[in-house]
Formats: sequence, structure tokens, C-alpha cells
Amino acid sequence: MQHRALGSLEVSVVGLGCNNFGMKLDASGARRVVRTALDAGVTFFDTSDVYGDGASEEMLGAAVRDVRARVVLATKFGARIGGGKAEGGASARWIERAVEGSLRRLGTDYIDLYQLHTPDPTVPLEETLTALTALVHAGKVREIGCSNFDAELLEEADTLSATGKVARFASLQNQLSLVHRDDLDDVLPLCERLGIGFVPYFPLASGLLTGKYRRSEPPPEGARLTTLPKLAGEVLTDENFDAVERLASYADEHGRTLLELAMAWLAAFSVIPSIIAGATQPEQVIANVAGIEWTLSDVQRDEVTKLAAGLVEAA
Repeated sequence: MQHRALGSLEVSVVGLGCNNFGMKLDASGARRVVRTALDAGVTFFDTSDVYGDGASEEMLGAAVRDVRARVVLATKFGARIGGGKAEGGASARWIERAVEGSLRRLGTDYIDLYQLHTPDPTVPLEETLTALTALVHAGKVREIGCSNFDAELLEEADTLSATGKVARFASLQNQLSLVHRDDLDDVLPLCERLGIGFVPYFPLASGLLTGKYRRSEPPPEGARLTTLPKLAGEVLTDENFDAVERLASYADEHGRTLLELAMAWLAAFSVIPSIIAGATQPEQVIANVAGIEWTLSDVQRDEVTKLAAGLVEAA
């Protein structure tokens, strides 16, 4: 397993997204997935206080308790827990409560990477960063990060941090995959310029880039998109299926799978320290880790990017 720097942390290039814990997976299922990940060299585990209304943090914490010192735990705050309107957000008051809840559920006295799950337009960003900086100084958090930020908001955070009064975001967690490339032109280069690690979520486009779905066919029973009709409508488009067919042909020509291409393409960006892919079965973890065994050159990476966009045709 390769490792890269994320701020002061060292993380495995393939991480494990734990959003299924407490929802699709019970405690025993989560433990099997985590143990498989550990055996495969995964050290970076990402969750949120909102996943399973806190159950994900509890299950993850229990699964890594005996190896806590050698794993990097990342969690998030800010989303409205349980759909409630009173709990959540990015205020200093809520951050003080949220971090204590996450520490308790994870069963640890520090969080390696603590991330704002989504922007909160009702709270000044300076207030959020000041509260997070206090957590760093208190030793409760090692690094801070953000998620679902656009380039403008990321620039604002960097300007505030440049004063030296508040900590800098070490990472940005946004959606990025071969079929969701919105951040390639602005956010990704900005992260590189600012020295912020870009951590992609949904790297396999909710299963589209594993070959799980077929054009004009209903999603297979039990697939993630069967319970998320809105997301299914966004992912299972003719444009995306066209891209998948081109990319699958490219992978096949190189003796690889579509999943391996999807993971290798992301790993080819040096600004990406870790790719967090979810899993409900141990076999999925093993497949995700195997994906980065294929190393793409910069030329190949750019060729694949153009292929995904339809700017060139598969050979």
C-alpha cells in the first residue's frame, strides 16, 4: 500500500469510506470490512457523525480500538443529525458539542482529521475556523478539513488562515470520479496551489464505474441507487453510460477492469492523498485496493480524462 501526506498525517492512498456502517452494515459486518481493509494496508478511515445517526462512528471506533495508534480516523460534523433543525451547522457552540459526541462514539481522545461536512452560510467562516483551531490547540484534533466547498469558499478560508490566527484546512473532501469531473478545472488546481489535499468521495460513482449498472436496465436488487431515485437519475444518464463504454474499452485494451481504471486515474493526481471508497463486502475492499496497482503516467491520465469527456474516442 502506498502512503501520502495529508497535512501532518500520513494516509494510505486507498481509504475506507464508512457511510454504510449503521445503515447497510451492522456491527459485525462493519468489523469484517474494517479488518479486511487493515489486512490490505488501509490506514485511513473516514466517517461522519450523521452516518447512521452516530452508529457509524461507534462501529468504526470499536473495530479499530485495538489498533488505534496505527490508523488515521477522520470524521465530519455539521450535517443535521437525525434531520433535526436545531442540531448541526458550523457554529462554535455546535462544534464544541459535536466534537465531544464524536470522541465518545469513536472511543478515542483525539480525532486525526476533523472536517466540516458542508458549508454553513449562516455562520461566518472565521467563527468556524476559530473554534476548530481551539480544538487543535487542546489536542482533541490533529488536522482540520472541509467538504463540499467550491473554489471561492476555499480561497476565503485560505485568506483567513494566512493571518496566522486560525488553523489551515489540510484537506478538502469533494466528489470526483471519471464521470463527475466538475472540480478538475478550478478546485483541484487550487488545492494543488494552496497545498491542500483533495480527498475524493464517490470515486466509483455509486457503483457505475464498477460495471454494476447497464443502460436501459433497472439497477440490480440491493444496489445503492435502488433506494436513491434522485441520485440514480443523476448518475444513470446516457452521457455517463457513453463515457463508461469508452472507458471500459480502454481498460480492457490494457488488460484491466473499469474499476481499476477509475481508481488508478484518481491516484495519478499527486494532490490526492487518499481515495475514500465505501464497501459493504470485504471483497469490495480488496478490489478497491487492487485498483491502485495500475500506475498511470501523466500522459495516460490526461488521455483518460479526455476519453471520459468524449473529446477523443477509444482506439
